[in-house]
Amino acid sequence: MIPASHGPCMSVLAKIVLSLVLLIAAACAPLVEPAGPVVTAPHVTGDALIMADGTSLPLRTWLPEGQPRAVVIAVHGMNDYSFSFEGAGQQLAKSGVATYAYDQRGFGQAPHPGVWAGTATMVADLKEVRALLGARHPGVPFYLLGESMGGAVAMVALADSNPIACNGTILVAPAVWGRANMNIFEKGALWLSAHTLPWFTLSGRGLNITPSDNIEMLRALARDPLVIKQTRVDAIWGLVNLMDQAYDEAGRVTGPVLMLYGRNDEIIPKAPSFEVMRRFPPEQARIAYYEKGYHMLLRDLEGATVVGDIAAWIANPTTPLPSAADEAAAKLFPATASSR
Repeated sequence: MIPASHGPCMSVLAKIVLSLVLLIAAACAPLVEPAGPVVTAPHVTGDALIMADGTSLPLRTWLPEGQPRAVVIAVHGMNDYSFSFEGAGQQLAKSGVATYAYDQRGFGQAPHPGVWAGTATMVADLKEVRALLGARHPGVPFYLLGESMGGAVAMVALADSNPIACNGTILVAPAVWGRANMNIFEKGALWLSAHTLPWFTLSGRGLNITPSDNIEMLRALARDPLVIKQTRVDAIWGLVNLMDQAYDEAGRVTGPVLMLYGRNDEIIPKAPSFEVMRRFPPEQARIAYYEKGYHMLLRDLEGATVVGDIAAWIANPTTPLPSAADEAAAKLFPATASSR
């Protein structure tokens, strides 16, 4: 119990402490590097996409022999870059599908590595990429393929009031673990760290998380200097903002969707993933559930099976998937099994 005579002093002290906290928070706001002013007409060079603000986004391409029957724009996950689609791109090319993947701002060889660009900029870049590649392949069906964070970017672009134009979207374990599925301590710690120590970096060491059963691939990632190993806290803050939006807007996603999820995914929890599956319009969505799958489905040991399902869905979205992963998903959602 504080004596009454000390009350005013404690009140003043509390105000001082609060003011200091607010000043620290204001001085250490999360760093964001959004797109700058327009300086050029967007265009494609041999190995890069040049955005309107002059930013160069490195581009990788896997093309089939002859005219492609479809084009896929692949959007990578957090701390990764376009090379993550190397295996999938090669396999899709053999089925007549062209794949284009680019390094998003803040990742790979794009500018400001490790610094968050903001959801609006990431979505705007994706739309611009679609326009540029559409001009290169007029009349050819276009599909989005978003992995983890890239899936969340694709979802927001599809739920927009001016949605990105595509014939279908493949979401590979989309990042939808937002604040709605965090407890108050997780949300509080995230806010405090992002607004006091935004430059502080974290790694996944010691978390005992297995992102894939492909150990050789994981070792290669550990050696790859373009894969970010230490993540800024404010980049995590930005990612959670993106995941919040993707989770909230899942029911407004337009067009045919194929969502893929692995039973052993330790990165994106089942609860928000399953909730997003339920929110998709059932007449437009196909869900695939892989009993042996992990988070990095396209690069797991059974990654070729997953990519085979993607190629089959692109060829005909109404036929059953070769792996029967859609039948496994239907058992999880019996009420909507007939529409999937």
